[in-house]
Amino acid sequence: MQTIEEVQRQEQTFSRRSSSVGEGMTGMKTSSFLGGQVAHAIALNGISKTYGSVTALHPTDLSVDKGEFLTLLGPSGSGKTSLLNLIAGATAPTTGAILLDGRNITQMPPRERGIGMVFQNYALMPHMTVFDNVAYPLRVRREPTSTIRAKVTEALERVGLRGFEDRKPRQLSGGQQQRVGIARCVVYSPAIIMMDEPLGALDKNLREQMQGEIKRLHNELGTTIIYVTHDQEEALNMSDRICLMSAGRIAQLGTPDELYFEPRNRFVAEFIGESNLICGRVTGGGRITMTGNRSIAVPAGAWDEGSELTLMVRPEKIRLAGAHDTVADGVNDLSGEVASVSFVGGMTRVTVKVENSLTITAKMMSERAESRVQPGAPVRLCWSPTDMVVLKE
Repeated sequence: MQTIEEVQRQEQTFSRRSSSVGEGMTGMKTSSFLGGQVAHAIALNGISKTYGSVTALHPTDLSVDKGEFLTLLGPSGSGKTSLLNLIAGATAPTTGAILLDGRNITQMPPRERGIGMVFQNYALMPHMTVFDNVAYPLRVRREPTSTIRAKVTEALERVGLRGFEDRKPRQLSGGQQQRVGIARCVVYSPAIIMMDEPLGALDKNLREQMQGEIKRLHNELGTTIIYVTHDQEEALNMSDRICLMSAGRIAQLGTPDELYFEPRNRFVAEFIGESNLICGRVTGGGRITMTGNRSIAVPAGAWDEGSELTLMVRPEKIRLAGAHDTVADGVNDLSGEVASVSFVGGMTRVTVKVENSLTITAKMMSERAESRVQPGAPVRLCWSPTDMVVLKE
């Protein structure tokens, strides 16, 4: 449990704005406006961060549209938290500029940026009631008592905690504490809300429930949200766009559909969802030859004969067929032996050994145990060449 002083410092760092700034940066007139409209809520131009000889974030350009839900996704050490801290002002960049609504805020103190923050550890003040925790940012801003009561009541209504006003944090479940943290952030209507792995401490069912509530709040409020997570399913479910980070760089930026169905490189293909990667040499006629001298058809393209290609096909695009089943012309058809079968509820994952160095996974709707294919059974793997993606990097 954090001390009261630590919690207060954390909250003040990210959510208090000085009285000279008023209600934050929204609506300011600057030369960066185009026809009176700001192009982006946040724009990062060549932003980077180094610690001595260690580069946490290489020079990066990134823009976030107003009202967008952007997720910073990646493994530990990928640079996503460094990027979040730079936007929040918790750390200063080594190079580059940060623009908020068209205004350069690179050197602006965190308290003056008008950015809301939801923490993974909730950062609730244990001696305060739910009402007082949510009211805290408004009292810092010296809002009138009547305004505070109205805004806190509305915020608690939004997160489903009406009637919990007099409880202390220790009397709440983890999910309820996180809702209080969200209510405390939205109560003063910041133009931008940043969430640092806010659901990481919750169990699976509660995490999925909270994902739905955060998405609902985003739709209702129209607020720009920058969300940090290492959970790929969470990112795919919640985001308008995903910024996938790797080794301090943006590996790919796009919609969930684009990252899943059109990964740019091997890292993206393997990090987002399950994938089968197949390597081979182009032999002409729109085919490649793999290990063991087997060949498959590949998507149409100007592939140089003799060049090496790496292709990806998602497990759900692969169909299992019996040894004597008819397969349509033009469909890839590889025979193999079932190595393992994994029942994971609604889906069953079947891994097939095709060659000594090649295994391919198929995923399909589950059937009862007596109907499932068994390890050791001979099968054929069938899929369309149009369901494959050539990884270009």
